[in-house]
Amino acid sequence: MSSTRVYREQAPAKINLGLFVGSTRASDGRHELATVMQSISLADELTLEPAPAGSERDELLCPGVQGPPERNLAAVALRMFREASGWAAPAQRLSIVKRIPVAAGLGGGSADAAATLRLAARASGLGDAPSSEGEHLLDALARELGADVPAQVAPGRWLASGAGEQLRQLPEPSAPFGVLVLPADAELSTAAVYGELDRLCAQAAAAGELRGPGAGRGAGEVTSIQQQLAAAFADGLPLPRETELLHNDLQRAAISLCPPIEPALEEARAAGARVALVSGSGPTVLGLFDQPGDAQVAAARLSRRDPAPIVAQSWTANDARVRHNSP
Repeated sequence: MSSTRVYREQAPAKINLGLFVGSTRASDGRHELATVMQSISLADELTLEPAPAGSERDELLCPGVQGPPERNLAAVALRMFREASGWAAPAQRLSIVKRIPVAAGLGGGSADAAATLRLAARASGLGDAPSSEGEHLLDALARELGADVPAQVAPGRWLASGAGEQLRQLPEPSAPFGVLVLPADAELSTAAVYGELDRLCAQAAAAGELRGPGAGRGAGEVTSIQQQLAAAFADGLPLPRETELLHNDLQRAAISLCPPIEPALEEARAAGARVALVSGSGPTVLGLFDQPGDAQVAAARLSRRDPAPIVAQSWTANDARVRHNSP
C-alpha cells in the first residue's frame, strides 16, 4: 500500500521519574535498571511524505543535527521498517523539526525513531503485522533500535526494567504536573556516563565502600525498587509522595563529566522545584512541580538564563496529535 498523503506526528521527549542502576548483565554488558519513563509535552515534529520526483531512495531532513543523515536513528528506523515489513513504496522524505535538545538525556533521538515507526506503519498500512517471533512489528523493531525506543512507541508512562526494554504500562497521571527543563551548553553520551558510573563504582570498591556512588545495586534491590515504583504510581499519582523515589543513580557520574550541572540543580531548587534532578544521563536538569503553573513561574524567575529554560508538562494520550493531510 502506498500513499500520496502527508503524515505528521509529534515525538515527545521522555524524562525518568526515578532511575536506579544495578549491575551489568553477562549477556550483553548492559546495566539492569528500574525506572519510570514519562513522556512530556516538549516534542519534535516529524513529517513523512513522498520524496521529490526522481528520488531513488528515502531522504531525511533534520536541520541542526550533525552527522550523516543516514545514520540518524530516525532514518535507521525507516530503513528497518521497510526491510522487516516489505514496504516497497516509492522514496519518502522524512523531515524533523527539532525542539528536544540533542544528547541531553531527554530521549530525543529515540523519540524520533519511535515516531518514524508509527508514521511508516500508518503510511504503509503494515503496522499491525507481527514479527517472525510473533511480537508486534513496531515493538520488535523498537527493541532493536535501542533501550529507550520501546517506551516511546506509545508515549505515556511506563515502568521499565531489564536494560529498559522490559515494559509495564502504568496509569496515566490523574492530573498534569509541571516540568522545568534547564538545558546545558554541553552534550553527554549515554555510554560515557555509564562508563563514568562504572569507574566511580570501581573506585568506591577499591576504597572499601560497600556500594559506589548510587550504583552497584544488587538484583534483589533493583527488583524491590521496581515494586516500589509500581506501587507509587499505581493509582495515577502525578508524582510519588516519596521523593526518594525521584532519584537518579546516574546523576553523580553526569556531574563528574559535566560540572556545570551542579549549579543548574541549585537554580532549579532555588526556583521552587519540589525535586531537582538530572534528566536520564544528562546534562539537562529537571525541576518537577506539582502544578504546571508553578513551572511557568519558575521559568519566569530564570528568564535571563542562557540557555533559556523550557516549560513542559506530563504527556497523556489526549496529547497525541497525528494528522493525515492530503497534499
